[in-house]
Amino acid sequence: MVSFINMTTTLRILLSLFLLGTAQAQLSANYYAKTCPKALFTIRAAVRKAVAAEHRMGPSLLRLHFHDCFVNGCDASVLLNDTSTFTGEQTAGGNAGSLRGFTVIDNIKSQVESVCPGVVSCADVLAVAARDSVVSLGGPTWRVQLGRRDSTKASLSTANSDIPSPSSDLSGTNGLLSSFSNKGFTAKEMVALAGAHTIGQARCVVFRNRVYNESNIEASFVTSVKSKCPNNGGDDNLTPLDTTTPVVFDNGYFKDLVNNKGLMHSDQQLFNNGSTDSQVTSYSNNPSSFHKDFAAAMVKMGNLSPLTGTNGQIRTNCWKTN
Repeated sequence: MVSFINMTTTLRILLSLFLLGTAQAQLSANYYAKTCPKALFTIRAAVRKAVAAEHRMGPSLLRLHFHDCFVNGCDASVLLNDTSTFTGEQTAGGNAGSLRGFTVIDNIKSQVESVCPGVVSCADVLAVAARDSVVSLGGPTWRVQLGRRDSTKASLSTANSDIPSPSSDLSGTNGLLSSFSNKGFTAKEMVALAGAHTIGQARCVVFRNRVYNESNIEASFVTSVKSKCPNNGGDDNLTPLDTTTPVVFDNGYFKDLVNNKGLMHSDQQLFNNGSTDSQVTSYSNNPSSFHKDFAAAMVKMGNLSPLTGTNGQIRTNCWKTN
């Protein structure tokens, strides 16, 4: 009996792994080679134009992909507006008032639809746009796996529970290590992905508590930040996450952490807390290592629970179901 039970358990585990592998195997870098050969060129050109017009759009598009994948997988659910049957993810705590780039994604999708209607998913548009945004700002490239389909629903509750907060500690039940581990990422991969903060800006409301109440922050830096983020008011005032090169995808973010210049609480938690210190130091001294690890982690993130085969749909408009 024990032998039979163990065999049954083993078969279930193997079946689960097979199904997971099958879903990921259906993704391919050449997925649109025959059905929409101009898809990648069209997306890249549109992203380059958008980022050239506003450098901040690069990190915004990258963030959209991240916040999509962390909520029930990379299925473009983050793009869905509220409906009578569900409340979307855009009003979640980690998204409300801060996610942007929706109009750019809609524009890209419209251009792709004009080239090959009903072929390229919004989820794939997000994944490719994230990669092209990083490249546009001097970062690494990677082969985006394609073939995702779009969700027909969204989850506000999952967005609230699964997206890491800027006030997160490194450890603990809702800490960064736990949040990323729940998605299958190692501590090293988590630190690499956090390096996305080497571009972009944050609103005063998400880092005010750190600059006014925390002590592990460099004196001249905190003085400078306070001038842009008053103790009261100015919630939407912006400050770069990277103090020196905020529109270049380099390792400046990690240099800042080593010097106690992390803007958000969750940023500085990566350094002087023990378990991730050495990785932060390594990336601060070796930008090529960071670029390599970031690219690999992005490929892994893009493989989070994709809808493939006959699951989901190819949405014509990214903000609503067909």
